Amino acid sequence: MSTSYMNYTNANVQYFSDVNKNRLNTRDSKNFINRLGRDVLNTLGNVSLLDIYLSEDRVVEPHYHQNAAELVYCISGAAVVSLINPFNNKVINIPIHPGQVANIPQGWWHWEVASENNTHLLAIFDAPYPEYIFGSDILTKTPIEVLAHTYCLDAEKLKETLAPLKNETVVIGPTNECTSKKSKKKSKQARFTYPTIPSYHQPMEVPHWYPYYY
Repeated sequence: MSTSYMNYTNANVQYFSDVNKNRLNTRDSKNFINRLGRDVLNTLGNVSLLDIYLSEDRVVEPHYHQNAAELVYCISGAAVVSLINPFNNKVINIPIHPGQVANIPQGWWHWEVASENNTHLLAIFDAPYPEYIFGSDILTKTPIEVLAHTYCLDAEKLKETLAPLKNETVVIGPTNECTSKKSKKKSKQARFTYPTIPSYHQPMEVPHWYPYYY
C-alpha cells in the first residue's frame, strides 16, 4: 500500500537504503546495532527496524518503547528475549533460534541476551521512529537522593554502585571495562546464564519455572 504522505513523482523518492551505513550504537566490532527509519528511506510507512549483532552473554539492556510494539526475529545464533507482563508482573523468557520470533507488546519492559557468539537479530517495529527509555538512563538520571529515600538505600553505597555507568546510556552491556575486569578476576561466582536450550528442531524439556513459547 502506498504511503499517503509520499509524493512518488518527487525526484527525491527513495526505494533503497544500506542498513550497514546507519549505525545506532557500537560496543565493539562484534557488538553493534544498525537502524532503518523513515529519515533514511522516505517511502517507509509505519515500520522501522534494528539490525542487532551480539556476542555470547551480551545484552541489549532492559528498556521499553512507549510508542511501538517489537517483533524480534533470529537470523543466526541464539538469544533469550525476556519481558515483564505488566498485567501480572511475571517475567517471560523466550529462547529463539534462527527462523523463530518473539513478540513484545508496546510499552512492555524487555531485554535480549545472546546465547551464542555471532548472534544476529532483527527487531521490527510498527512505528517509523521507535522511542526508547533505557534502564541505564533511569538509574543514572534519577537523583541518587530520590532512589535512596524511596527504596531505603544507602546513598553513598548507591552512588558507588552506579559510578561505573558514568552517567551514560549503555544500550549493549556489559561494558568492555566490566567484561575485562571479570575475566581478570576469574570470579568463582556463577556465570549469568539461562537453562541450556537445545536446537529448536529437537524435543525440548525446560524446568517448569522457565516460561517459554515453542
